[in-house]
Amino acid sequence: MADRYLSFTGTAPGRFLTRRLGLPQPAPLKRWSERSTSLGGPLLHLTAGKSDLELAPVLARTGLAAGTESGARSGAEKPAAVVLDATGVRDVGTLGEVHAALHPVVRSVAASGRVVVLGAPLDTDDHHQCAAQQALEGFTRSLGKEIGRGRTVNLVRLTDADAAESTLRFLLSPKSAYVSGQVIGIGIGIGIGDGEVTAPAAWDRPLAGRTALVTGAARGIGEAVAETLARDGARVVVLDVPAAEADARRVAERLGGTALALDITAADAGERIVDALPDGLDVLIHNAGITRDRRLVNMPAERWSSVLEVNLASVLRTTDALLAGGALRPGGRIVATASIAGLAGNAGQTNYGASKAGVAGLVRSLAPRALAEHRVTVNAVAPGFIETKMTAAVPLFIREAGRRMNSLAQGGLPADVAETTAWLAHPASGAVNGQVVRVCGQSLLGA
Repeated sequence: MADRYLSFTGTAPGRFLTRRLGLPQPAPLKRWSERSTSLGGPLLHLTAGKSDLELAPVLARTGLAAGTESGARSGAEKPAAVVLDATGVRDVGTLGEVHAALHPVVRSVAASGRVVVLGAPLDTDDHHQCAAQQALEGFTRSLGKEIGRGRTVNLVRLTDADAAESTLRFLLSPKSAYVSGQVIGIGIGIGIGDGEVTAPAAWDRPLAGRTALVTGAARGIGEAVAETLARDGARVVVLDVPAAEADARRVAERLGGTALALDITAADAGERIVDALPDGLDVLIHNAGITRDRRLVNMPAERWSSVLEVNLASVLRTTDALLAGGALRPGGRIVATASIAGLAGNAGQTNYGASKAGVAGLVRSLAPRALAEHRVTVNAVAPGFIETKMTAAVPLFIREAGRRMNSLAQGGLPADVAETTAWLAHPASGAVNGQVVRVCGQSLLGA
């Protein structure tokens, strides 16, 4: 369903009225397309504190030309992106350099631009440094909520710039349009190990030669994920329930993939997938999910159990079976679908919230072991309000609240979830492990 409010605010009367009434003023987001593959402006590289990162070569490979601080201040050129290397921030004093670096230029960032702050790991015995680095999280999340005009702000914690290349390419591109206020760890914390970071032969076709299985892929977000992985070169297996077999075949034929009609809740679903893919699998996307909303006092046991079975139990069983059966090849990727309902809760969704929080728990526990034992990374995306047929059926006022209650003041698209999933599935994203990344436009409520 079209967002008519967003369209109205793009008109002169709409801008005037919403400004006078203090209403949200969402800006159209610049998303990736074949005609628009870059943010299309200069990149400004700033530093706070003393950094040891060799960042310039990686930033040069993002395709954005280097900008100048003086140009940004004068308005001669609007940076499409600003990267602030704050890995050298070690105390409250050097936190002041964060303000000094960004205060003069943040207003000049182009609409739909990016601010990426780079931080250091928190695993230090120096409590002054840890406090200062933790402060960067509050800073970036707060800046994301005030920067406006479709611009996003994220924090990346890293020790190796080369290992972060796929993440920086993603965050500094139109593909990350609906990802803001996130803290992403690269090669640190949970799941640290020998994650395979493989630069692809072609960055525009990073999944060439790889096989990806997407559950619940006959429609909606799952279909968008399948399309994006196919665009990136993957041979896609479109899995959905037998009742949706015709739609699954239609999607698979369009993408040059194959369809697999299978009830993912079946006890032997994992074994049947292993049998159907004798040559193995590189990417496993757990997207299948259902809702059966009702307040707990009115929720029968069947509504509870059916949601937990599809959204969580089947994910656990299938993942265990594929790992035990050796179906996931070394260097493989598992990306599950959580939800902000599982992170912050949602009235009428105790079953759904429980299932999606369980997915986050699966990622946290399995990521280190899957990497150590199988050389496979495990991450999750957590969508917020995404424009789908399901959300189109939500009552008008609730739907409008869902759209506006985030820093970008609009709903996301299935493509936003798909692009984030494709980044986590990337062969050069091996240092990203154990992460739950929200795709919610930085929801104003909850974590």
